[in-house]
Amino acid sequence: MANTTTLNLRVNPIVKRQAEEILSELGIPMSTAINMYLSQINLTGGIPFSVELPKVPDEINAELMTNLELHDKIQKGYDDVERGKVSNASEAFKLLKEKHSI
Repeated sequence: MANTTTLNLRVNPIVKRQAEEILSELGIPMSTAINMYLSQINLTGGIPFSVELPKVPDEINAELMTNLELHDKIQKGYDDVERGKVSNASEAFKLLKEKHSI
């Protein structure tokens, strides 16, 4: 077995738990996943994936709306809730991602 070293780090406990669940399904221990990540950094000479802010579709980007447009969208949301027109959050985000190819 190759020599090893200890790596101590702080991570968000929710993110850690979710990652552990996925890794468990894959049959990969956390230490192996971290080692794979570090190996990829060495092989690629950087972080082995794109690091960027998510792209927000223009029609839902509040920074591109006038105050009136934003107010109208918020009011429509309130009106929908009062009429009982609501959705499960997971389903709503799934549909949003599909609609906007996010």
